[in-house]
Amino acid sequence: MMMMTMKATTLCNSSVFSNTFPCSSSSSSSSALCPNFSLSLRLRNLNLSTTTTAAPPQSSLVVIDETSTTNEGDLAAASASAEEESSSKSAARRLILLRHAESSWENRSVRDHDRPLSKAGRSDAVNVSSKLQQLGWVPELILSSDAARTQETLKIMQEQVQGFLEAEVHFISSFYSIAAMDGQTAEHLQQAICEYSRDEMLTVMCMGHNRGWEEAASMLSGTAIELKTCNAALLEATGKSWDEAFALAGLGGWKLHGIVKPN
Repeated sequence: MMMMTMKATTLCNSSVFSNTFPCSSSSSSSSALCPNFSLSLRLRNLNLSTTTTAAPPQSSLVVIDETSTTNEGDLAAASASAEEESSSKSAARRLILLRHAESSWENRSVRDHDRPLSKAGRSDAVNVSSKLQQLGWVPELILSSDAARTQETLKIMQEQVQGFLEAEVHFISSFYSIAAMDGQTAEHLQQAICEYSRDEMLTVMCMGHNRGWEEAASMLSGTAIELKTCNAALLEATGKSWDEAFALAGLGGWKLHGIVKPN
């Protein structure tokens, strides 16, 4: 028997292979012609029917660096510490002592407590409020006598300057009567300011009457001060709070920045 080497494409047109193998020329069938053909075909079919399962893709992992995570408790503690440190620092406390604008005496039958402003007084209130705004002395807290002339003075100032309208306001009836009592106004103002103010309020204005207002301004500054109608004494002391500012400055220790006048 003569052996020959030939490709499967020559023996079997229905199958295409790239492998070569020995084949016998005397066989009449494909299996007889090529004893190894059937085995190779079966192996080939087996390989073709085998399904290869791909490995599932790896899931993406997000790695969190826990060392960089900010603790909310630490943030709150740091914020509280900063606020405490800020509040513990001394600050300039500015005090405006303003006498009411000129009142009208046209109607003598009106009680002193109820007298309104004169035309000149209304004009003066406009001018003084504008000057205080220009100087940057706009109060956050206003304590005022409840007399008609002080209330009208404040109303005009609020209409003129937005900052006066935004300030916290308290009308204190004792401001009207205390002004007539010798040597008591400064202490009374201190008590009222410490009662109504908060530490974050740095500018306070007290509105009232003579003789008490110019007496208080003189005692706090240690300088003889005259306050005519609608005059404002600008005083300053330093402290972590208004209580501390009064305690540290005492009588005569407040710095007098000047007197604001309408004209």
